[in-house]
Amino acid sequence: MNLEQARFNMIEQQIRPWDVLDQKVLEVVASTPRELFVPEAQKQLAFVDMTLPLGHDEFMMEPKLEARLLQSLAIQPQDDVLEIGTGSGYLTACLAKLAAHVYSVELYADFKQAAQERLDAAGISNITLWQGDAAFGWPEHPGKYDVIAVTGSLPEYDDCFEKMLNPGGRLFIVAGDAPAMQAMLVTRSGGNEFDRTVLFETVIKPLVGRSRKPAFEL
Repeated sequence: MNLEQARFNMIEQQIRPWDVLDQKVLEVVASTPRELFVPEAQKQLAFVDMTLPLGHDEFMMEPKLEARLLQSLAIQPQDDVLEIGTGSGYLTACLAKLAAHVYSVELYADFKQAAQERLDAAGISNITLWQGDAAFGWPEHPGKYDVIAVTGSLPEYDDCFEKMLNPGGRLFIVAGDAPAMQAMLVTRSGGNEFDRTVLFETVIKPLVGRSRKPAFEL
């Protein structure tokens, strides 16, 4: 496979048509070797418009959704970012290229270790990986963040993540039920004032522990 041609096609045929036109984001996607962050068995599919299985019934997002997330957050070089769900580490790498530092929380120890190895191999050092369950927030490190990216969905929106934002901080989160979940951008506009904007519809797997409970029927 011609990796550079496949990467170019991914950007031109998947990402740009999904209204991702921010040049900084496009450059980060072009310069981050996605093929190094997918499981060995999936390398031939690294640039395909589909989710990729990672293990533990978890999946890597489609490239266009990752790029749209990055664009929506308008990350600045001085920003500190919190990522909920490290996964493969690919999105972590992209966030780190745009921000000052990325703090990423991963539920599974083997995912965290594999992501650290991939990030090290890619020469990305402005990251801190933590292991733990952040499905209801991250009280272990409650510092304020400029950007928060949540890589799993919630059945309905709640404010457990937005409270960790600095004034002016931005949160990307997906809420709702398949087949029409809503990707949202939440901005902390003041002390306890938040602007919540629906960006587009998509579907991603719920965060572990945040699936909607089935209704009880007699």
